[in-house]
Amino acid sequence: MILIIDDDIAVCASLNLLLKQEGFKSIKAHGPEEALKHLKEKPIAAVLLDMNFSMETTGDDGLAMLQQIKKSYPMLPVILMTGWGSIKLAVEGMKLGATDFINKPWDNEHLMRSLRTALDLSDEQDTPGAMTRKRLNEKYGFENIVGEDPQLLEVLQTIARVSRTDASVLIIGESGTGKELIAEAIHENSPRKHKAFVKVNLGGISSSLFESEMFGHKRGAFTDARSDRVGRFELADKGTIFLDEIGDLDLNSQVKLLRVLQDRKYEVLGDSRTRAVDLRVVCATNRDLREMIASNKFREDLFYRINLIIIRLPPLRERSEDIPILANYFLKNLKEIYSRPKLQIDKKTYNWLKSLPLPGNIRELKNLIERAVLLSESDSLGIKDFEQHLEEQRLANTALNLPAVGALSIDEMELSMIKNAMNFHQNNISRVAKALGLSRGTLYRKLEKYNIPYETQN
Repeated sequence: MILIIDDDIAVCASLNLLLKQEGFKSIKAHGPEEALKHLKEKPIAAVLLDMNFSMETTGDDGLAMLQQIKKSYPMLPVILMTGWGSIKLAVEGMKLGATDFINKPWDNEHLMRSLRTALDLSDEQDTPGAMTRKRLNEKYGFENIVGEDPQLLEVLQTIARVSRTDASVLIIGESGTGKELIAEAIHENSPRKHKAFVKVNLGGISSSLFESEMFGHKRGAFTDARSDRVGRFELADKGTIFLDEIGDLDLNSQVKLLRVLQDRKYEVLGDSRTRAVDLRVVCATNRDLREMIASNKFREDLFYRINLIIIRLPPLRERSEDIPILANYFLKNLKEIYSRPKLQIDKKTYNWLKSLPLPGNIRELKNLIERAVLLSESDSLGIKDFEQHLEEQRLANTALNLPAVGALSIDEMELSMIKNAMNFHQNNISRVAKALGLSRGTLYRKLEKYNIPYETQN
């Protein structure tokens, strides 16, 4: 049963009719006392709570009622509703435990999606017992998410619980921890799995192109708009949109993103018609969004809109016992890819791999093993096979720590990288070319371009 708390008789009647059409029973209360009485006497599953019961429009009435409800019924989902919405009010309500914040007049479809998500999440709180890793794989297809660490199993349990809901999910974790893999697992275990899974790297979209990329444009909308473009939100309609690196989004673009996430509506550039979109939102970042909020680099209201469920992926250094399991998983795939069925890593080397800091996490481990397989002639990979390539990898990573814009020209940066590689590999042209990802012929031309001395190798 859904409890409607609103002093407007017309609003209560309208919500009651909508809920009845959608198969829900409801009961209304025109104020706090009546609402608390219903909560004590009726099996209430969720609450639709208006923010004002007096002539005031501050929302204080609703916030006080929300606190009372959460004190006595902490797990009960509460959706706030107001005709006097504000960013501050929405954020305050979310902080106090509200599931969602909806402005009046509401969109029926959006309201019902929000209510169903809240009810689904509430049901999942009662899911009995944790499943074993084997059972999780069998039921949810988690075979590609490798590891046995308790922290990872907790992540998989969370995915199993929330995937079938429409709850927004925020995945946080360092670079290389597998955030995209988790997002795909959420989609594949959701009712939307037969629809599109659209990946967007927000860190790679400039502020000037944000609207065109995300919402699309009509031909002639701006100077270079020579044809119509379908935006990412339209592509993801009925499916899931994965917004990676959301912490890299500038404040101006955050405002535009917030509107579509809040109202599920947007406009295509060059088209005045408002379009509705039905999708599930999964976001990811390797940055500390709370710290960014404190320094005014990330909007607090956007943060509360995307973090209904937070999944934290542990770095590899916190699950070092999974390193041999991951290494063996990668090696098994490489055996097939490179037709080298005898490839193996000895136990001593596995223990050595466990001791590595691996700041690039799973991605760095995968690259390290593949480089060793590619560049080692022996099928038995030992510590020395990895040590050499680990140094090369770190050299490449060091080269990626770019100077400030304008400090060096592209030619100066290229010259520096080639010189560093030549010194590191003691002028061995073959190794330098491999390390820089160049052919020998291209490397020779660049050496001549920059007048770097070298000896011709036969």
